This record gives sequence, structure tokens and C-alpha cells, in this order.
Amino acid sequence: MASFRDRADAGRQLAGQLAASRLAEPLILGLPRGGVPVAAEVAAELDAPLDAFVAQKIGAPGHAELGIGAVAEGLSEPVISPVAADIGLSPADVRGLAGAAKAEVSRRVDRYRGGRPLPALANRDVVVVDDGLATGITAEAALRALHQRDPARLILAVPVGAPQTAGRLTAVADEVICVEMPPFFQAVGQWYLDFSALTDDEVVRSLAARGSGQPES
Repeated sequence: MASFRDRADAGRQLAGQLAASRLAEPLILGLPRGGVPVAAEVAAELDAPLDAFVAQKIGAPGHAELGIGAVAEGLSEPVISPVAADIGLSPADVRGLAGAAKAEVSRRVDRYRGGRPLPALANRDVVVVDDGLATGITAEAALRALHQRDPARLILAVPVGAPQTAGRLTAVADEVICVEMPPFFQAVGQWYLDFSALTDDEVVRSLAARGSGQPES
């Protein structure tokens, strides 16, 4: 049975969990695309600023949906998934395949922020929001990139996640918050009644609603 009507409902439920975290000058960062409308609701409920932070999965050759690694803005090297070795790819192979993902990161930064840099993160609690955690490789790339910017606390917050993935990411986040961690997790979308794919324009509208991002073209 689905736990969330849609991403907005998921964001409101997630905000309820975060309210107990005693956040200091929080900045809410949504991972596009699906994490941004969740993050927008979190930011609204907590009366906190919202922005986008861009990370991108590196797809396996011939199987783009299979993540073998991920890149993120400001991260010099890709994060490599154990899946890569499982299918016979070396770290050098993954780095060689990262070009398209890096280009997509640049495109999305330009589309969602117009090249505008992120606000300073030092001495702030930064909450990274996605719509769910399956393998978590994209979230891991984002967390590793943001850790370099010296936030006071770095929190990953998602409506639903695979328990083993959430546990693994506690090594790169100060805290991982999940509303639901079902023991028999298969896919993020199964926990939503509406898990429609999002467009760039929808992401921009979510950001603009909180005074972030670029006006829609």
C-alpha cells in the first residue's frame, strides 16, 4: 500500500520528521528532478530557504537505468557503485563513461540556477532531500560534494528508502532521516500513488515558489 499521495504529501510528512531535528539556519537542497517538489514542501513547512543541488547517475553501457556511479556539481571524481565491478567495469571504465552525466549536471545547474552559485553553507545545517533512496548512489555523490563545503551538519532526508542504503549513507551524512524504511523495498515509486515523471519546467516552478532558481522561460 502506498504511503504517499504524491511528492507534495511526502514532503509534508518528511517535514514533520525534520521538525524535531533542531536545525540551525537550515538550507533545504532538493535533488532534481524528483527531490525538488518534496524539498519545496519541506522548505515551506520549516520556513527555510530552498535551492537545487545537482547530481547525476552514470548509466551502464546499453542499460542507462542501471547506475554504475554518479557525479555531482563540484565533485572532481565520480562516486563508483559496487554494481560496476559486478558487471565487469573498472573504476577507469566508469570515469571514462562519466562524460554524458557531467554534461547533464552542467545543463541542469544552468537551467535550475542560471549558473548562480549556491549560498555559503558554512555554519548552516544543510538538508539534502530526494523523493526516495534505492541504490543511493546519486545521493551519495551529492553528499560527498556538499561535505567539501563545510556545513555545520549535513542531513539526508527522504520519504522512503531501502534500509541497507540508508544505513550505508550514515557514513557520509551526519544523519539520515526516512519516514518509511520498508524491509521488502523494491522501488521508490511503489510507495507513491502518483509518481509521475517531472519536467525541467516543473522543477523550476517548484523552486520559484520558494523564491529560488530562475524564472521559467
